[in-house]
Amino acid sequence: MNWLSDNVNQLALLGAAAILILTIGVAAKYFKQIKEGKSEGELKEENWDGIGEYKNNSPIGWSLAFVGTIIWGVWYWFAGYPLNAYSQIGEYNEEVASHAAKFESKWANPTKEDLLGMGEGVYLVQCSPCHGIDATGIEGKAQDLTKRLLKKTVLAVIEQGSAALGDKAMDGKGRFGYQMGEMPPGLVSGADAEAVAEYVANGFSGNDKGAQIYANACASCHGPDGKGMGGMAPNLREYDDALIKAVLNNGKQSVIGTMPSFKGRLTAVQEKAVATYIRSLSE
Repeated sequence: MNWLSDNVNQLALLGAAAILILTIGVAAKYFKQIKEGKSEGELKEENWDGIGEYKNNSPIGWSLAFVGTIIWGVWYWFAGYPLNAYSQIGEYNEEVASHAAKFESKWANPTKEDLLGMGEGVYLVQCSPCHGIDATGIEGKAQDLTKRLLKKTVLAVIEQGSAALGDKAMDGKGRFGYQMGEMPPGLVSGADAEAVAEYVANGFSGNDKGAQIYANACASCHGPDGKGMGGMAPNLREYDDALIKAVLNNGKQSVIGTMPSFKGRLTAVQEKAVATYIRSLSE
């Protein structure tokens, strides 16, 4: 945008020019008055230590400047700015909204290759500082995204519960959580927790005791197959779109700390792209 078309810049330039002209004029007048002027007029009766004050009227220039400032201030407030409302923040928001609309339109029907490329780009910028460039979690400092669940992760969720992804997460209205609600802590413990965690982390195989405990304590929400009952609870098999969206929007309590919410920072297609890319890491 041409800076001369910005009325805020134009007002600033006009004000700067007026101040410069007035400063030069007033300085010239008073320098001349200092050199040539003489005290004259009638003194007031009051004086302080012999120092008196003349009964002079206010200078015409000062009075005009005072009245002009009031008039200009009223115009500036009601007709110029801000009520005639050029706003750099508003312009920025309009440009962002326009760009977002063009972005969504351009990627309305992305291919899997498009999603993988976009998802990798978003992941490297937004996610890799914690999860690592290779997504393995930087030696346990964050979730290893190349596997859906590790045994220690399952144990941590069993112990702590998972309130962040529940139906009342964030806003209390269930707009970003799962319909089955938050998972309470301590549904199983001790050897039972170890067994079910091993079963789930091993891809729902290899531990008969864990399978039985899962069927009794977990399947009612996550489903017998662990896929989340059609999106009503988190999918324990893979990072599906619903799970990634829920985590991105709500954040998540993890083994090492809390992942912050990314709500509003990614568009819907970017969220889908991140999910596609993360799934590809374990394929």
